[in-house]
Amino acid sequence: MNQGLTIGDLAARTGLAVSAIRFYETHDIVKPVRNQGGHRRYGRADIRRLSFVMAAQKLGFSLSEIAPHLRRLPDHKAPTKADWTRISKTFRHDIDARIAALEDLRDKLDGCIGCGCLSLETCALYNPADVKGKDGTGPRNLTAMIT
Repeated sequence: MNQGLTIGDLAARTGLAVSAIRFYETHDIVKPVRNQGGHRRYGRADIRRLSFVMAAQKLGFSLSEIAPHLRRLPDHKAPTKADWTRISKTFRHDIDARIAALEDLRDKLDGCIGCGCLSLETCALYNPADVKGKDGTGPRNLTAMIT
């Protein structure tokens, strides 16, 4: 890995705070090596890993959804095109499922929120006497429609 990048170098290059990089390190997104002085050193490939995480999080994916994919990449060396292709194939399933759920939600929003009545028997939000509360928290009727 040569001299490697310091955590400050990596922060400057990615725009992430040093504390965020350390957080990602605890989730095995990046795996620095230690130099003779005991300081962390990162590879240039870590810029790509962190960039991928940042892009995926911006699209609504949680770190717990992203990390398993990145753990399949080799440690301490730049991933090959084949490595990234393998990741993209497995992550594509998650992306396609997210797109389908978003399209379903988009298509149903006008009917379930746009009506404004909250009293029709067909309304997905209507929950008389909070009967759905016994099933758990959150908008159970609405989320059931989009899964």
